Amino acid sequence: QVQLVESGGGLVATGGSLNLSCVASGFTFSRATLKWVRQRPGKGIEWISSIRAEDWVKLYADSVKGRFFISRENAKNMVHLQMTNLTPEDTAIYYCAYSTEYRGRGTQVTVSS
Repeated sequence: QVQLVESGGGLVATGGSLNLSCVASGFTFSRATLKWVRQRPGKGIEWISSIRAEDWVKLYADSVKGRFFISRENAKNMVHLQMTNLTPEDTAIYYCAYSTEYRGRGTQVTVSS
């Protein structure tokens, strides 16, 4: 079955950085477009970044463009999200996702002001 397990969240001060990782299993990772989404307190799920399977093209939401950077390691079935210049508005649970059906349990990111 499809499994996605995120790690790397934590508490960081405004302006700080965090690196999130997700290890995947149960599907052909090299053929999958992978995504990061987040859920801020009291809000719905927000897409923030994708990396395509066929050409590794990277897409970002305007809210994180230039601050967050997605990457993938097909040999390890892993996708990463490097987050820089964090603000309190980035406080959320971050999930990696595959298709519209699957996402992990998430990792909490808290940015203090």
